[in-house]
Amino acid sequence: MPLPDPAAGQPLLLCLSHLRWDLVLQRPQHLLMRAARHWRVLYLEEARFEAPAPGLPRLDREEVFPGIEVAVPVLPYWDGVPGSVERQQRPLLDALFAEIGQPDIAWYYTPLALSFAGHLQPRLTVYDCMDELSAFKDASPQLLLGERRLLRRADLVFTGGRSLFEAKQGLHPDIHCFPSSIDAAHFAAARRPGSPGAAQPRGAAPLPEPPELAALPHPRIGWFGVVDERMDLALLDACAALRPDWSFVMVGPVVKLAEEELPRRPNIHWLGGRRYAELPAQLAHWDAGFMPFALNEATRFISPTKTPEYLAAGVPVVSTAITDVARPWGEEGLVEIIRDPGAAVAALEHVMARPRAPWLARVDAHLARISWDRTWAAMMTLIEGSKAGASVTGASLA
Repeated sequence: MPLPDPAAGQPLLLCLSHLRWDLVLQRPQHLLMRAARHWRVLYLEEARFEAPAPGLPRLDREEVFPGIEVAVPVLPYWDGVPGSVERQQRPLLDALFAEIGQPDIAWYYTPLALSFAGHLQPRLTVYDCMDELSAFKDASPQLLLGERRLLRRADLVFTGGRSLFEAKQGLHPDIHCFPSSIDAAHFAAARRPGSPGAAQPRGAAPLPEPPELAALPHPRIGWFGVVDERMDLALLDACAALRPDWSFVMVGPVVKLAEEELPRRPNIHWLGGRRYAELPAQLAHWDAGFMPFALNEATRFISPTKTPEYLAAGVPVVSTAITDVARPWGEEGLVEIIRDPGAAVAALEHVMARPRAPWLARVDAHLARISWDRTWAAMMTLIEGSKAGASVTGASLA
């Protein structure tokens, strides 16, 4: 189904992202599903490549949520000529916007998109900087230069965490910190019926156990999320070796890593990706959550969304010393922070043994202050208050 007719009065928000919409549901999806209440949203993914054939290049389009359409440029395999990928994408965009109307808002997640979308003239440009992409594995050397260009172009800049805000706050006059947030009700469904803060009424049945967990003995130590160079695989392997009686449940797609790089032990279970709707059932049958992030340049500024998601599910969490996890979650005693396998195993034993009610009360007091709805409302206030944003908001957002 195509986007609504622009004659209907809704302005168009163009999101330019390095992330596939259907990889995992995270910050862009949470925010843009709320943006779709006010705007037509076009989510432009990075190009995919196919063998040269008639009909290429083309733009594949699909509605993925009411008011949100994903567009994917499909190009012939790169010919090695610098700039050819960008030159093929620009006319695809121009033809699309001739059909559906020009974007009123450009919402960037990747600065590299300026190479083919920089000629557009939206009335408002937002840079939602959720990660330091230049520090990731196989990052383009053009990212740092592209970000400088984007910071000059942007009317508003948001950051996905406190440490990222501190690193970039002097680079733009209108920059704001919006750390990872939470759809608490979605994950609270994982709590045992009758437990403090449980979404289900007392006496309700717990969420059914996923079949893939049925044969795995307790205690189950869980992870969900993308598995890539940001995970400390050696730490995971060492913990599994120290406690062969524990089941380490690893849920999520493997990206940028070869299968042979993953540690293989009888008690490490790589289950692959799961849909967002399936995650509460996973959490409901874990005994603890484990975030074995590597401490490297790729994780220096991350603000893991899974931190509040595990907590909302009532699952105790142990994490390596990621800055945006240690502050505030570790400082407030909501997450145990560790640096080596022995400390990780000891911390996991501790959180699984302690009474949960007092800890959950403190968790819920913190989570009550955050939500994706609140984050989006605060972003909208800034957009409406900006000089550029005033031209694309107003009566349609009342």
